[in-house]
Amino acid sequence: MKKQFITLLIVLISSSTQAQDSKFNLVIGTYTNKCDSKGIYVYDFDSDTGSFNLKNTSENVVNPSYLTVSNDNNYVYAVNENGAESGVSSFGFDPSSGKLNFINQQSSKGADPCYIINDDKNVIVANYSGGNISVFGKNGDGSLTEAKQVVSHLRKAKDGKTQKNPHAHMVYFSPDKKYVLANDLGNDMVYTYKYNPNSVSETLKIKDSVSVKAGSGPRHLTFSKNGKYVYLLQELDGALTVFKYSNGKLKKIDEATVVAKDFKGKNGAADIHISPDGKYLYASNRGTANDISIFKILKNGKLESKGQTSTMGKGPRNFAIDPSGNFLLVAHQYTNDVVIFKRDKTTGALTDTGKKIELCAPVCLVFVK
Repeated sequence: MKKQFITLLIVLISSSTQAQDSKFNLVIGTYTNKCDSKGIYVYDFDSDTGSFNLKNTSENVVNPSYLTVSNDNNYVYAVNENGAESGVSSFGFDPSSGKLNFINQQSSKGADPCYIINDDKNVIVANYSGGNISVFGKNGDGSLTEAKQVVSHLRKAKDGKTQKNPHAHMVYFSPDKKYVLANDLGNDMVYTYKYNPNSVSETLKIKDSVSVKAGSGPRHLTFSKNGKYVYLLQELDGALTVFKYSNGKLKKIDEATVVAKDFKGKNGAADIHISPDGKYLYASNRGTANDISIFKILKNGKLESKGQTSTMGKGPRNFAIDPSGNFLLVAHQYTNDVVIFKRDKTTGALTDTGKKIELCAPVCLVFVK
């Protein structure tokens, strides 16, 4: 009897542990000026079932359109995209309850910040309309210092209204954290900066840069799981450029596209991510396409197209794959929802689960333990 009880206890503990392992916090950034939104939302997400439950929200946060969470999960940093009045905010975060406590806010030193990253020392922001990058130090309590460096991009591209000025669209750490890569949609350039985390005034120092096709508009990039390749998505023409990467330098080796052969509408390529197992790459296209392209990643780093899938909404500006790789979630800015797709790990294919989170203008999804 005692042996049976011990066996049952072990089974119950094991089941409880597995259930906990499948649960993640899903932190969502939104726009607050178009519909009724409190700003940042925290959901429980079950990566076994795709089910979700609202845990907590922020209060009265202006347009926290992009987010990043500290490595220890104790802080959330968000841009406040608000034209010339834009800022960057820090929040204390309790992963258990999902509660967010505002700590402080600093000027972003550039209009309309659209991407944000952090490590133990700094928070770095790309300011789209400002055409620059701002670096903020972290204090011991998680608060942000004033910007300690602002890197401005010079005007280079000459294509149409969208590229009338520099538009810093993304900052991204290299896997070894020695470099920060920055895409400029207005300049058709990708810049590589040497990253000096402890520097007081020169945290970012230019190392290299590469040009892409004029008028393509580089938006987001991601690294392969082995760190040897970089995949760059271009917003204006839907190009997907493959680079070989080594020590801060990029060398183009291939180019694909997220535009279907028979597509005649407007492009607006947006986000790009690789599955946790490193086998498949996904990229979203807004405009009138509203789909996600699926690519198999070959051993040489090049891509094999597996076609497109409708995102079941409008404005798939951001999407995220849960850490288990079971589900892919798409945030639709214009239809005010997050659509949940089941992901086939063998083929990379996506299937609509029929589940969606109804939410005002979601534009950033971050999974947190």
